Amino acid sequence: MKQINFNNKLITPSKIICIGRNYVEHIKELNNETPDSMVVFNKPNSALSAELYFINENTRFEGEICFLIKNKQIQGVGFGLDLTDAKIQNKMKAKGLPWERAKSFDKSAVLSNFVTFDGNLEDIKMELFLNDKLIQEATYDLMIYKPSEMLNEINSFMSLEDGDIIMSGTPKGVGYYKINDIFIAKIYNKEKLILETNWQVKS
Repeated sequence: MKQINFNNKLITPSKIICIGRNYVEHIKELNNETPDSMVVFNKPNSALSAELYFINENTRFEGEICFLIKNKQIQGVGFGLDLTDAKIQNKMKAKGLPWERAKSFDKSAVLSNFVTFDGNLEDIKMELFLNDKLIQEATYDLMIYKPSEMLNEINSFMSLEDGDIIMSGTPKGVGYYKINDIFIAKIYNKEKLILETNWQVKS
């Protein structure tokens, strides 16, 4: 089983729960319909990766604020890249079929280390840079479904285990990437930088 680092301690998530279409501008940029309820899908433990790999030319990155669960509550925060094979996903969507082939493949959940979040989640903010250019940013206010709503909805039909990760959805600015691209991801509590990580795309 693959593990993540939380405050310098290794944790084994049983699964990664992903919230889809959680930012209005991202829904618009992909010409998706606005759902009438929360979109939830899972990535397995086998999708976890600390490194970012080039999968193929159809693979899109989606930067996300991520939450670490303990005792069914949010214990820590990190940054994640949800990788999506856009060609396969579009085919699945057109046929009304599940997304697993496009979303849950090996190395499709690229996660930073996680740290304790001591502040108010309303003050959380993320930024993602690609080759030194700011390409994605998000705040609590821009989320359609807030963290407490995510917890309530997930707990209504699925057990959250200690160490599980919630990927809270991506804002506008998703795109494609190539080998040797450099990503820098940042999480803030108000204006205080509490986490920074970087990935150089590997072949």
